[in-house]
Amino acid sequence: MNMRRLVIWITFLAIFAMAARISVDTDTWWHLRAGQWMVENREILQVDLFSYTRYGQPWQYPGWLVEVPMYLVYSAIGAGGLNMWTAAMITLAFGFVWKTMQGGAFLRAFSLIMAATVSGVYWAARPYLVTFLLAAIFLWILEYFRLQTDEKSTRRLWWLPILMVVWANSHGGFAVGFLLWGVYLAGEIVRWVWVWIVVRSPSNPARYRDARQKALRLSFIGMLMVVAVCLNPSGPGMLLYPFKTVGISSLQNFIQEWQSPNFHDLNVQPFAWLLLILLGVIGASRRRLALTDFLLVSGFAYMGLLAGRNVALFALVAPMVLTRHADSLLQNFARILPLKLSSRAPAKNLQATLNYVLLGLLFLAVLAKLSLIFPPEINQEHFDETLPVQAVEMIKTMRPPGRLFNSYNFGGYLVWALPEYPVFIDGRTDLYNDELIDQWLQVMKADDDWQAILNKWDVRLVLVEPDTPLLEKLFQVGWSELYRSELAVVYAK
Repeated sequence: MNMRRLVIWITFLAIFAMAARISVDTDTWWHLRAGQWMVENREILQVDLFSYTRYGQPWQYPGWLVEVPMYLVYSAIGAGGLNMWTAAMITLAFGFVWKTMQGGAFLRAFSLIMAATVSGVYWAARPYLVTFLLAAIFLWILEYFRLQTDEKSTRRLWWLPILMVVWANSHGGFAVGFLLWGVYLAGEIVRWVWVWIVVRSPSNPARYRDARQKALRLSFIGMLMVVAVCLNPSGPGMLLYPFKTVGISSLQNFIQEWQSPNFHDLNVQPFAWLLLILLGVIGASRRRLALTDFLLVSGFAYMGLLAGRNVALFALVAPMVLTRHADSLLQNFARILPLKLSSRAPAKNLQATLNYVLLGLLFLAVLAKLSLIFPPEINQEHFDETLPVQAVEMIKTMRPPGRLFNSYNFGGYLVWALPEYPVFIDGRTDLYNDELIDQWLQVMKADDDWQAILNKWDVRLVLVEPDTPLLEKLFQVGWSELYRSELAVVYAK
């Protein structure tokens, strides 16, 4: 095994180890509940059955193609299986990013590990992982098409509509595929116009013909992608889904992953580091910044600054542009300051043996990491520390009557663990919209008319966090405390 292969193995084993962690978050649970219902009823869920505030109303979430396998994995091997699935999806995505990068193995490895560090804060066992993976595949296909002129690049382009069918049935982030396509289409159209006007097509007909064909092919592929989105249980209406989601103002006002990143949080700062390094390398490099690269970096950096969940997408496009310019910069340094190694390299056989030994040790380290996130008891211990597990058990035992008003953060878990009590709200913001999210906020803050809202929905049971302002008001009007812990409080009317 040579050094280059060893560096590649180390890079991806490191990324897999980084992603191998307890990845089940609060939203994972309602995805599992939806998958469970579809497996048990053998049909795609298209109405809400888990809340009383939206019960029976249409729910056109594009996730059935992921929720069903997620439930099957969870039911077969538990939460540890979802943790491993998360690690595998992340590693595979960065595998496609590696193919878009330039430069030596060490440069690629550094850039990819840094990108993984940037996106790591947003890894979770949710259908969003499909968006992460497919965005990387789209980037690889489109970048190969941009740089190459062979038939293979054209043939790969036909995979985009096929993958879009999968994407539109897996997660609402399929809009990212259109953003990537639009960036590359804009680059090809500008190149076509440039060749036509500036270079003068009669003097270079082959270049003009290539520019025109690429722009036209991408345009046609885009039309097929629109048709592909319509191949889902909700039909053409799914085309409007992304606009409906981002149009919910409460997302930006309340939900953290839809808010701008908080750079006072150390976990978010690698995003700023990567962005600054990228800008510095581009500025120092003598290589011209291509329009497509500029649109990718500026567009996804802007999206990341608007909403934290988009930082992970920036981490996919940044390594490609970074290594392209860093490689050019390093080549310039090599010409100016040539370096010569005075020590003699070890024999090839000895080097190969040492590389295999090191690789074996790394595999053992990864297996040790998996032993910390796969066992059921370890995952359950984490759930006990982060979820209202004991509060749910108390409610199941006492069976207090009435509808339940719940914390937003607890909603997904309650949908899974307490199906006997439909929730007021959970992580399905596309279902509840501003109307119900605003009502929920009004009650949580104990603002004016909070009692009227609870009476309207006939709420007689409350399960929220201990620091919720609502609790003091409930005590004042005669509600009784049934349960209290560091995680949750239960009040009954």
